[in-house]
Order: sequence, then structure tokens, then C-alpha cells
Amino acid sequence: MTLYGETRPPADDRPTIKVTAVTWPDDEPGPAATTDPEASDRLEANDPGAPGDPVRPSRRLRILLAAGVATVVLGTAAGVGAYAYAGDVPRGTRVLGTEVGGRSHADAVRELRAELDRAGTSATPLRMVVGKKTVTLAPADVGLAVDVEATVAAAANARAHPVSRLVGSREVSPVVTVDAARLDAALRKAAGDQTREWTVAAIIFTGTTPKAVCPKPGLSLDRQKSAEAVRAGWLSGQPVTVPLVEARPATSSEQVDQLLAELARPAVAAPVTLRTAKGTVTIPPAAIARSLRFTADDTGKLTPRIDVKRLRTALGGKLDALEVKPRDARMVVKGGKPKPVDGRPGQQLDPAALSRDLLAVLPRSGERTVTGQVKEIKPELTAEKLAGLGIKERVSRFTTRFTGGLSSPRSQNIVQVAKEVDGAVVLPGETFSLNGHTGERGYDQGYQDAPVILDGKLVPGVGGGVSQFTTTLFNATYYAGLQDVEHKPHSYWFSRYPAVIESTIFWPNLDFKFRNNTPYGVLLDTSYTAGSVTVSVWSTKIYDSVRTEYGPRRDITTPKTIHLEPGPSCIPSNGINGFTQDAFRVIRKDGKVVKREKFTWRYLAEPRYVCGPAPD
Repeated sequence: MTLYGETRPPADDRPTIKVTAVTWPDDEPGPAATTDPEASDRLEANDPGAPGDPVRPSRRLRILLAAGVATVVLGTAAGVGAYAYAGDVPRGTRVLGTEVGGRSHADAVRELRAELDRAGTSATPLRMVVGKKTVTLAPADVGLAVDVEATVAAAANARAHPVSRLVGSREVSPVVTVDAARLDAALRKAAGDQTREWTVAAIIFTGTTPKAVCPKPGLSLDRQKSAEAVRAGWLSGQPVTVPLVEARPATSSEQVDQLLAELARPAVAAPVTLRTAKGTVTIPPAAIARSLRFTADDTGKLTPRIDVKRLRTALGGKLDALEVKPRDARMVVKGGKPKPVDGRPGQQLDPAALSRDLLAVLPRSGERTVTGQVKEIKPELTAEKLAGLGIKERVSRFTTRFTGGLSSPRSQNIVQVAKEVDGAVVLPGETFSLNGHTGERGYDQGYQDAPVILDGKLVPGVGGGVSQFTTTLFNATYYAGLQDVEHKPHSYWFSRYPAVIESTIFWPNLDFKFRNNTPYGVLLDTSYTAGSVTVSVWSTKIYDSVRTEYGPRRDITTPKTIHLEPGPSCIPSNGINGFTQDAFRVIRKDGKVVKREKFTWRYLAEPRYVCGPAPD
């Protein structure tokens, strides 16, 4: 047996192992050979053989020699394997020309990051072709970078044959990240007028006549495809081409024409009858046209639906006969303490079922009847919820006085608005709007003509006097420490109001709003007499006190005299001085000032109006 082993490391330090084949002399049994294994062993062990015979190793010796060869080969292979599989990253692995193979994950990360920093890779400009325009972007502007950790992880997971680990090499692409949203914004700016928005299909009604709007394709950028192109091509050394993609809405011209012919036109060809256990309502074509909506989704697919809110508006109060509105629980003050009173559930048409069933009968030319499904509606505010809001004590109270008794139109307006606000509950975090709470204050709502300030002078106007209640409410919430959101003092100062800390109101342009900035509920309790109106705020007391400190009046102006044409619209006045003044709301808690708010207002001098011509 002859065994040769030679190891010569090449220049790249990867070993080559050369092993010759192992052969044995002829082992065929001769004429004198015995087939007895034991005898054979004895001969091999004791008989040296005849002189001149070839030397034949014994069987045991051959086994030992073979084992030795295997041990040498396997030992060498184990060493080679350990070399080939050293480190987390397969040997011969390169990223952007940097050798990272044979290293641990941490070493590979350090080496790759250092090489990228030396090469200035992170600052490599991004050159792009967008349609017919070329643009160069800074990587930092679009969040473009090489994710070194992810790149090394990808290199470590790359499959490599054991032989390839010894003599092969492989290039692993870097993992590139980019902020797709910022890239898309930059590309859209670069594309300019090369892009165009698509026009989705639509069906609109003019009165009861439907009209189709045909879709048109758009030309735009695909955010995802743009990001993929940039990740793949940023470090290639070549400009990255980002194509403009034509996008077509999902609903085609043919399909919108079909919707027009099969649904929109038949829908308004005749009325629909709505039946319930409590009665019947006819839905005319005009109401159908206002409530039938064709809505496109993000893909441009057009879907018809019935907008029940628009249907209610179009029907006016017709559904009131079929429904009962739920009534919220309320708070009442009895015996000097607020107590919750249960509300009442309501009965309302199921909007989802009504929308579905009405849409189903609109294409029909024959029977067009829908059976409405009525379901119980619970009140939003329950007695249990009210009881847990912490409304337990009076926090503030404010009163203003008026003349004329309760019979004058102005007094009647004050009483009317006080009744509407009485018992209102403002939940924690909510904003109360006086206009929003009462709605329009007109003749139909029980308000009368009384003096209002319009264009700087007193004239008759519906709802005159509501501003006095507004001032009363403002002061009550002001002294409760609640947050002022919106108010506007009068143009002229009236002695019945505190200067600066007062507010006017006028539907719908001028409003009064405050926010309940406490963790407790707020109850507004109103009352009135023949000469006064009072607002009390009930909640949980937070502050020790709320006071107003006034600065001196300044910039005082005197009124001028103006003569007006006598008549019903002329209201004379004595005139009032104008001035500017500061008022400070000082809030104390635990014996300390925790808030000091400044309010400033400039009052004009109210002219002295005289109904009649000036004397000669």
C-alpha cells in the first residue's frame, strides 16, 4: 500500500487536498487455499509463506491499514470542513466588492459599514428618469439607505455548496430601504404635468334627470413599483427609470351606460310606497333622485346606494308619523339637589334595511312597494350614565336683570331661550354651542321682534334679548372655571352687563361656545322671574374661587348725535361713552393662583340717536 498526502495553500489561503488511490495485491485463494476462515487466519498469522512468494499482508493488517487511511482522510476532511464553514457568512461572499465571507455576523457588519462609509455610498446621488424628465435626488431626502444589518443577514442565509465554500465566490446584493411616500412625493413633483388624474365614472341628477359621466384613464406613478425600481437600481451606476403607468377606472363607459339605463332612469320613473305597521309614506321621484348615490371606490368601481340621511331630508317630516324619537335621560334639580330622570327608547326605521330594500325595487316598472322594518333605538344618555358623571353640587350662578316684565317681546325671547337650555348636560370634553343647541331662533320657533344692534344702531329684529341670556350663560360658565371657546362682546357697553365679560349672539354668524374641560359632567339649570334670568352650573367643584380683576378704562370716547328718519324702525338712544378695558379671570386652587386669563375689549361710543330732523 502506498499513501501520499500533500497540502499546499494557494494564494487565497483555501487548501487543496490530494490523496492517491489505495490498492491491494491479488487476494484470490490459490490451490492450497482453504475456505475455512479460522484456518485462513491461522495461516496468515503464523505462516510467513514460501521463499520468493509475494508478501501478502494478513487480513487483520489490511483492516488496520484501511482504518488508518480512513482516519487520515476523515481527519483532513474535518479540518477542511471546519475551515470552509468558519464564521456566519459563507467564504467567498462579497457585497458591493467588500469581502464579508468567513466572518461572524458582528464582524461582517462592522467591515461592511466601514467600507460603505469610506466609499461614501450613503451619499451616492439617486439619478432618475421620470417619463421625459431627469431628476437627481439626495438619498437623505427620500430615506434611501443600505440596511447593513439586513444585508449581512441575507449574506449569511445565502446557500453555498461545501465545495463552493472552498473554491467558489458569490456576490450578494445589498438590502436597500427607501421611504416610499417621500419618494413618491418627490417623483410627482419631478413629473410635473406629465401626470394626469383619472376621471371616474359617475351618474348625477339634475332634478329628476340622470346624466352619465364617462370615465377617463389617468397617467401616474405607481408608488410600490417606483420604490422597487429605486431599491434595485440605486447603486447600479446607471439612472433608474421610473415609468408612468396608465390607470383605468374599474367601471367602464359601457358599464356606466348600463347603470344609467337599468337603474338610474327607472329609479325616478315613478314613486315608491313605503309601508309600516304605523302607516304608509309615498317617496316621490324627487326624493329618490336626491338620495340615490353612485359612489366610486379607490379602484374607480361605481356602486349604487341609498343615502338614508339625504332621503330623510328630502322627505321633510313625513317619516315622523312612522317613528318615535328616543328621549335621553335628563337631570332635574329637586330639593336643592340634582337627580337623574330616566329617558325613553324610540322606534326608528332600520336604515340599512331601508337602503337595501329601496334600492332593490328602483329598477322595477311595476310594483314598487317597500315594507319598512322598525327597530327600537335606545337613548344615547341613560340615567345610569348621568348618575356617574359627578353632577352633585352647584359650582356657580349668575343673574342679570331686565325691565318690562314678562309681557314684553324682549322678555319673552329671554324666557324662550332659557327654557330651551334648561337641563342641558355637557359631557366631559364636549363643547357646548348655543346656536347648535337651540338651532335657528325665528318666528316659527316662538321668538318675536325686539331691539337688536345691526350696523351700529338699534333696530327691530327677531330674537332681540337673547344676547342678555347669552351674557348670563357666559358669566355662569366663566365663574365655573370652564374653558371659553367663542364669544364676542357687544359693540356698545350696556350698564346691565359687566364690562368685557359679556357676549352677544346672532343666528347663524355669531355664536357662544364653551368647553367642559373637567372630568365631570356639567348641568345647566336656568330660572327666571318677572325681572331677571339666572343660570346655575352644577357639577363637582374643582376650584376654591374664580374672581375678576379689572384694569382701568382707557381711550374714552364720547358719543356723537345722529338724527334719523322718524318711523317704526327708529329707536332713540341717549348715547354711551366708548372705552377700552382689560379684565382678568383669576382662578385659585389649594390656596394658590393656578390660572390668570386676560380678556380685553374696545367698546365704541354709542351715538345719541334722535328720531327726527336736526334743528335749524
